[in-house]
Amino acid sequence: MPSFLTPRTTTLLSASLLLALGATACTGTKGEDESKDSGGRATPGTPAAAALPASLTSQKLDWQPCPVPSAAQGGEGKAPGKLPDGTAWECATLKAPLDYAKPTGDTIDLAMIRAKAKTQGKDGRRIGSLVFNFGGPGASGVATLPGYDAAQPLRARYDLVSFDPRGVGDSTGVKCLSDREMDEQRAQNLDLTRTAEQNRKNAAACEKNSGKVLAHVGTESAARDMDLMRQVLGDAKLNYFGISYGTELGGVYAHLFPKKVGRTVLDAVVDPTQDSVQESLGQAKGFQQALDNYLADCAKTGGDCPYQSAEEGRRRIVDLLEKTGRQPLPTESGRKLTQEQAVVGIASALYSKEAWPILTSSLSAAEQGSGDGLMLLADILSGRDDKGRYSNMQVANAAINCADTKQRSTPEEVQARLPEFRKASPVFGEMTAKGLLGCTGWPVTGTSDTPEVSAPGAAPIVVIGNAGDPATPVEGARKMADKLGKGVGVLLTVKGEGHGTYGTDQCATKAVNGHLLDGKVPANGTVCS
Repeated sequence: MPSFLTPRTTTLLSASLLLALGATACTGTKGEDESKDSGGRATPGTPAAAALPASLTSQKLDWQPCPVPSAAQGGEGKAPGKLPDGTAWECATLKAPLDYAKPTGDTIDLAMIRAKAKTQGKDGRRIGSLVFNFGGPGASGVATLPGYDAAQPLRARYDLVSFDPRGVGDSTGVKCLSDREMDEQRAQNLDLTRTAEQNRKNAAACEKNSGKVLAHVGTESAARDMDLMRQVLGDAKLNYFGISYGTELGGVYAHLFPKKVGRTVLDAVVDPTQDSVQESLGQAKGFQQALDNYLADCAKTGGDCPYQSAEEGRRRIVDLLEKTGRQPLPTESGRKLTQEQAVVGIASALYSKEAWPILTSSLSAAEQGSGDGLMLLADILSGRDDKGRYSNMQVANAAINCADTKQRSTPEEVQARLPEFRKASPVFGEMTAKGLLGCTGWPVTGTSDTPEVSAPGAAPIVVIGNAGDPATPVEGARKMADKLGKGVGVLLTVKGEGHGTYGTDQCATKAVNGHLLDGKVPANGTVCS
């Protein structure tokens, strides 16, 4: 069952936020000989990577007008329109090895998207490509980038580029349960034993429908894909912007290819020192803190807020969830809002302060017997559109997490930890604990407990943490900066709310633009308040 992560930092209702089927992905990687470029030697728990053939590194991308995003990508039903200056979004397919240990063997298709830089001449203004990963893991970069308006100033010097990572969206996307089966699963309140049983069912469906790729969708392979992408795009170094899980992917890339690191920003940073249990417990605490911050603000501002104090709000929400556990709430669609989906809906609205008014109205309606508002929020986080179709971000998230992490918990082990999780959060604790069962029955063995992100010799990497981030608590940014290494990790802290800072905090946005556009590295330890 799920814990919570997010692929995006745009406003909530225009984003497709991620409900993770497991804890944050972890990878095990070690440094390698960069003279082989995308190749390298074997590492404990991972297959050897060999030098790539010219047929891959010299391939020419056939950029064409982008089609309507597929249901698997979670698009909004229309092709991306042109940018204000008339620039069209273009899409292409990159060929990559299915298995980097066998680079001349089977290949997979990676979906890509770009918008060319405003300056294409030889006047020194254009730097190259800037590659985005919006996190999850499981978010479609092809569907997300056109709506990420905050990045448009960066087109002054970059082609903006993103992609569906392997196993995601249209990049040989992992397929498991049907849409109907997904709805049926979400309509149940599950105890730990039934959660484990359901996850075994999920795993069997994934193996049946996508067994060939499950062993090859881990973070290290995605990092190698980015280096192949760099070569095919014609860039000497990878300029990169990673958000949420995209920060972990960026850290793993920096470890594998430190000399290929260009101007890089990591925003809403995953803690690379925590295993799955620690990560889930941290999320429980982070979401509870974000909920408490919301309740304090709600009570202070008054207006439509139904609570006189934060303490009253916490008590009433816990009571609401207990009642929903006994009797799910009706919705106009005929679907029932279960206790677990009510928790998901509340979490969904905590990713962005802009969504707090929506949370207020949804909680008020729920107390009056309507589950529509919280169900809509839960659907957004779960990747379900208004036609009942699910993107593949949940199942891709599970596949990537389970390919990366060794952790496999039993219901008995999770039961023993429940008091600790409930103490961390009376609202989110039990559900994040159930997330530890996300890899139950998975047919692929994970590689490690924590990712390796040390990157001695890499260019400076700007690492941003937000004090009120529910999904990736600010401590993770400090740990990432330390692990990247002295002179590499440059920490910037924001005293704000929400998951991610770029485009929402003026100080952080200015620092990021200065680094990416002009090469100005902020002072380590900078605080934006």
